[in-house]
Amino acid sequence: MADFSRGTPRASSPDVPRVGIPERLARRMTMAEQHEYLRARLSRRGVLRGGAAGVGTVAGAGLLTGSASAVEARPSPTLLTGPESRRVDGSLVAPFGRHLAFGADPGTQMRISWQVPLAVKAPYVRIGLQPWDLSRKIEAEVRPLHTPALGEKVPAVDQYYLHATLDGLSPGVTYYYGVGHDGFDPADPRRFSSLGTFRTAPAKAESFVFTAFGDQGVSYDALANDQLLLGQNPAFHLHAGDLCYADTTGHGGASDVYDARVWDSFLAQTDSVAASVPWMVTCGNHDMEAWYSPDGYGGQLARWSLPGNGPDPRKAPGVYSFTYGNVGIVALDANDVSYEITANTGYTGGEQTRWLDRRLGELRARPGIDFVVVFFHHCAFSTTSAHASDGGVREAWVPLFEKHQVDLVINGHNHVYERTDAIRGGKAAKKVPVGGSADAVRDGIVYATAGGAGAHLYEFPVPDSYEGHVKDLDEVRTFHWTKDGKKSADTVEWSRVRYTGFSFLVVEARPGPDPKLVVTALAESGERVDHFEVVRTP
Repeated sequence: MADFSRGTPRASSPDVPRVGIPERLARRMTMAEQHEYLRARLSRRGVLRGGAAGVGTVAGAGLLTGSASAVEARPSPTLLTGPESRRVDGSLVAPFGRHLAFGADPGTQMRISWQVPLAVKAPYVRIGLQPWDLSRKIEAEVRPLHTPALGEKVPAVDQYYLHATLDGLSPGVTYYYGVGHDGFDPADPRRFSSLGTFRTAPAKAESFVFTAFGDQGVSYDALANDQLLLGQNPAFHLHAGDLCYADTTGHGGASDVYDARVWDSFLAQTDSVAASVPWMVTCGNHDMEAWYSPDGYGGQLARWSLPGNGPDPRKAPGVYSFTYGNVGIVALDANDVSYEITANTGYTGGEQTRWLDRRLGELRARPGIDFVVVFFHHCAFSTTSAHASDGGVREAWVPLFEKHQVDLVINGHNHVYERTDAIRGGKAAKKVPVGGSADAVRDGIVYATAGGAGAHLYEFPVPDSYEGHVKDLDEVRTFHWTKDGKKSADTVEWSRVRYTGFSFLVVEARPGPDPKLVVTALAESGERVDHFEVVRTP
């Protein structure tokens, strides 16, 4: 086992005040129960406003709340009507927080999302093949969120998320686009600095790069990782959950502390990358926000437009798949199977796992797909002192990964970089040192934890003398979470590379007669922490 680190690891969990109902009760409540409790509590307090203003979530030094109706109703592109709309000067309202996402077919579909700080009229996207010819105009859908204040420290918040659906695009083409509204036309030469670009997936497989990480938040380190990531020229980016930490506690409890304004900072930070690189996200434990909907994902549905080809896109937005070149990508929501944080455990009634079995089988049978990569939040195999491994993920999904010979699994949750040997049946089947290779058919599956995107860092349970050095260990003492919510001690041999600094994954997919994935872990400094290859037996 190689152990890398730089700097001093930060605390494994933030010191966040807890408010609301007693913690012993919060731990027993499912997300649906929390949603019902919060709605009843706020109604009694008279916090909710009637009519259209009553949509969204509750922010502040307290509980999460809201209504999913605004997310699901798909209101018209005009946010305000009547006297209020006449008071908005669109020329003074600049869009921000652009983030792209593929549709189910990355060669012909793109979703463009953004935010405005104030209500605007008739939002839209302009698109064209040249920056001076944005002749195609597409109306945008509005998904507003209102957050009434729950405490004195954080005021009520209104957020306006806009989404445009682009279908019928040509594969392998670079498009220019601009987002606007009445009074703000991106085709105006004065607005050229606000234009963005994206490129659709090519019709035929060719070499490409994608990147991945989890557990980002808003920080200087998150921004530094974003800028280094952009320099890799990725075709897309995978975010394995815990996006912005508006819910700082993330226990899936009714007493979680929440501030909706953090989403504004996060999307502004991410704009410099996600405006040109499709930002494919899934849900972590910090992304469950109880008021929005009984499963806590109403906010996700408001802010993101994803492929929507999972088992139930309105209920489980973080579950979907797409193919790019010779690689099939599957996104999962591990909140559904977690034994550690159980607020949403079982919320799909097993449908996600049944869909996963079908989709992996379909991808394996599809001509031209050499590799299958799966990403989700909670770790199947990790050894940190904080979360370690989730037994629920191991029991529900690892047998399916092995059944369908998944090539690479990417997780977050633990705020470190850690990479396993090739694993089969829960044990190391082949050592994969730095610079080594693995074949999922012959050797087993490599699992990579890429949780060093920018949130506070965790530690490994190893002596401090190992920090900053490379050290091979025959075994590591760790634990995994069991079905009864307890920690079960493990001594494992599969932990191969460990790094306690900010970092992310870069994966180069190479098609051909001998296809391979070249996987690199880059530190925030640009230092190469790890590299290995995933190959495929014909």
